[in-house]
Amino acid sequence: FGLPIPTLLSCLCSFVAGVIHPWRVTAFERLLWRACRGYLVASFVEMPEPMEDPATVRQRLVGGLIGQKIRKISDCFHCQVYLYPESEASRTDTITGLHGQIQELSVTLEETEKYLAEVLDKVAQALPTWRVQVQKMKAIYLVLNQCSFDVTQKCLIAEVWCPVQDLTQVQDALRQASYQSGSSVECFVQRVPTSESPPTLIRTNKFTAGFQSIVDAYGVASYQEVNPAPYAIITFPFIFAIMFGDVGHGLLMFLFALWMVLYEDSPRLRQGTNEIWLTFFEGRYLILLMGAFSIYTGFIYNECFSKATAIFPSAWSVATMANHSSWSSEYLAAHPSLTLDPNVTGVFRGPYPFGIDPIWSLATNHLNFLNSFKMKMSVVLGIVHMGFGVVLGVFNHVHFKQHHRLVLEFLPEIIFLLALFGYLVFLIFYKWIKFSAADSLVAPSILIHFIDMFLFTSNAENLPLYPGQVPVQTVLVLLALASVPVLLLGTPLYQWCRRRAPRMVRPRAMGGSVGITGRSHRWCCPGAVHLDFAEIFMHQAIHTIEYCLGCVSNTASYLRLWALSLAHAQLSEVLWTMVMRNGFVGLSYVGGVVLVPVFAAFAVLTVAILLVMEGLSAFLHALRLHWVEFQNKFYVGAGYKLCPFAFAPDTWE
Repeated sequence: FGLPIPTLLSCLCSFVAGVIHPWRVTAFERLLWRACRGYLVASFVEMPEPMEDPATVRQRLVGGLIGQKIRKISDCFHCQVYLYPESEASRTDTITGLHGQIQELSVTLEETEKYLAEVLDKVAQALPTWRVQVQKMKAIYLVLNQCSFDVTQKCLIAEVWCPVQDLTQVQDALRQASYQSGSSVECFVQRVPTSESPPTLIRTNKFTAGFQSIVDAYGVASYQEVNPAPYAIITFPFIFAIMFGDVGHGLLMFLFALWMVLYEDSPRLRQGTNEIWLTFFEGRYLILLMGAFSIYTGFIYNECFSKATAIFPSAWSVATMANHSSWSSEYLAAHPSLTLDPNVTGVFRGPYPFGIDPIWSLATNHLNFLNSFKMKMSVVLGIVHMGFGVVLGVFNHVHFKQHHRLVLEFLPEIIFLLALFGYLVFLIFYKWIKFSAADSLVAPSILIHFIDMFLFTSNAENLPLYPGQVPVQTVLVLLALASVPVLLLGTPLYQWCRRRAPRMVRPRAMGGSVGITGRSHRWCCPGAVHLDFAEIFMHQAIHTIEYCLGCVSNTASYLRLWALSLAHAQLSEVLWTMVMRNGFVGLSYVGGVVLVPVFAAFAVLTVAILLVMEGLSAFLHALRLHWVEFQNKFYVGAGYKLCPFAFAPDTWE
């Protein structure tokens, strides 16, 4: 198509009009001139509107010899020729007829466009369904292409891993497919022996998926290895809450997660494009528990946006201290921050019923008290957490029938941990029970006792906690030192002795391949026959050094619970003192107006700094404590996931 040029051909008796492509004008004019020997006048005028070249000639050329020549030449050049009537009335009728045809063609084109638009609308509605169907068909054919033909080329054979409890469903599906297809070859399932390491299948739901993702980020569990995820459901949010303990901040986090949980089926929440938002949404149940545990630890710390709440009456009597001293009531009113001295009779009247006494928020030695409390709490929780990880290793040893590791690894590990750091926990609780607030000034230092324990000495200035303390500590240190060579040499020597008396072990098939076949979810993989003693010894030496030094470094690492808890509390107090408290200075109407922007700034800073930044920091530290300090005591994580064929739920019809 292009911009055709109408051509007016003049002969002796008539006119011939038509349209021709502009590229052919020059050659067309030259050929006409030569064929007609100059007996014609050709005039070319560009059309005002573009016109599509029709496929057929609608009018016949009428004329003499020159007209016949012009017609033949026009046909050769694919020129559309129109009859030019002689009379004015005929020309008018022709033009009227052409306009009518143009109008009919315009109406036809409009109706055609409307019909095509309706068809495209229906296609647009059905296109997502068609796309899903095509994707499913491609996925199915991709799996079928991985199968192999048998010798007779009549059936497909596939070797796949399949959980044992799903074998019945697989058999029913194969039987139903064979019946519906009308195939002469019946589908069947047959278990195939194998010595390969099976994949790991851990079934999760929307609640446990977030916790399992945390464990899988460290490493997928080996086949039938103890999975840390069920225990992380409680320990992870609790350790996070120790560092994030605040009733107000925990409540805001809990409400945010509760909103995501209640509206979790909303497409707007599920189909977001922001990666950060999708991360929060996938971990909504984890955030929910972290907020709930933070509320609990906030009540323990007695902190709500850094302010203490008097749920119960205080167990400290400041009035008794004032009567005992020379302070006047006016002085107490002007100086509310006092040093709580339990040595004054009648000041301390017993423990607070729940959590930290709110009177500590007014004391000048508030920070010293919380330092001692949170530091010891961190050590106790850390050693309990690590000890629990060591105990979980017992289930791995028993399940894999490695009973020698119970005596040669677990026993020296637990003795080393409890003889040193378990004894430290005992000293902490013993000191809390034996010494009250009244005689706290004469209580000995646990840290000095613990240092003297390794030096096999005693400090005369630091009184013993109980009679016979030095001999007990000496025995515990000797037990810890004696467990190190057992841990180092026990397993290599045992393997070396077994190597000297080798025995053949045949693989025992407990699962099978499901077929159209597939390997089962449960298989026993025997150990290697050829063992390298040097490699085993080097591996055990690394494990021994890592464990013994790790008990020291990991215990110190749990002090981050104390550090981040104090940092969060102090940052909350600074934010309250420097921002929110300024809004309560003015008591007039102007002060009420100023309080609005002050509260807005306080709310924005609370969410941005204390909830987002501090929450992310506490989350990362809790993650490290689980990965490094807890899971390395029993968890290898050297497996790989079972990836079964399944359609994604988002693509289901």
